[in-house]
Amino acid sequence: MVPNTDTTEIAFASDTQAPMFVEKLWLRGNNNRTATRMLFTDMARRRPQALFLLGDVVNLGYSNAQWRPMDRYLDSLRHQGIPVHAILGNHEVMGRSVAGQRKFQQRFPDHVRTGYVQVVDSVAVILLNSNFKTLTPEEDTAQQRWYTETLGSLGADPAVLYIIVSCHHSPYTNSKIVGVSHAVQQRFVPAFLQTPKARLFLSGHSHNYEHFHIGGKDFMVIGGGGGLHQPLRPGKDELSDVATDYKPMFHYLTVKRKKDHLVVTSHQLTGDFSLFEDGRTVAIRHEEEKVLVVSK
Repeated sequence: MVPNTDTTEIAFASDTQAPMFVEKLWLRGNNNRTATRMLFTDMARRRPQALFLLGDVVNLGYSNAQWRPMDRYLDSLRHQGIPVHAILGNHEVMGRSVAGQRKFQQRFPDHVRTGYVQVVDSVAVILLNSNFKTLTPEEDTAQQRWYTETLGSLGADPAVLYIIVSCHHSPYTNSKIVGVSHAVQQRFVPAFLQTPKARLFLSGHSHNYEHFHIGGKDFMVIGGGGGLHQPLRPGKDELSDVATDYKPMFHYLTVKRKKDHLVVTSHQLTGDFSLFEDGRTVAIRHEEEKVLVVSK
């Protein structure tokens, strides 16, 4: 039976990788490693029911040196009983892809490279692999079939009230560095839009906070885990971002289910690096109702 009371929070973060030297040639750093450490400390303080990392957990998946600080963060969370789930980003498959994916899998043994789902309370989180070039045609087809079937089964399950779909590459973003993923638009967005319980689509890759309304649904980019901040495309060619006045450099997201809506809050690191504070909150209601901005 679905409880009527409020549930505990679910946390999401993306792009927690340390900056690479080559990236610093055209993007400015700002104590990025410190920001990532503070982000994990603050998420641990909140003690969410589960944490989901949406790719680019480290900057080189095959590098033991890059995993060392991340291992400390993950161990600390799990020691507190907080489950941590993740999906592959492009940095996990960069360079020595097989080694990178192997080290990733060692740290996230429940991960399935052709998609998997975790249900927290009555919120189902679907985690998809948007590194399509690393998938064989058979794996690509298998993921697509699994995704469609899973949306259908979750949609018919009365114990599931909301579905959150996630992948690393953003279907919609105004980033000047990475751009939109047309492959994600083609493979993942249509079924998401057609599923009434699917209300929120989360992604990273773009190191920004962005919020788009597409087809009556909400798409958020949450790539503020510590990677170098990316400039956004201004002017007439930009997609209609409804959060143009909220652009934190470092941030993570929490989702809390209320009786009749989801409360989605972005937590931002203050400019003086003193603490994380609530930055922007929206209420995402059932499919017949529109999103409501609570605060910003």
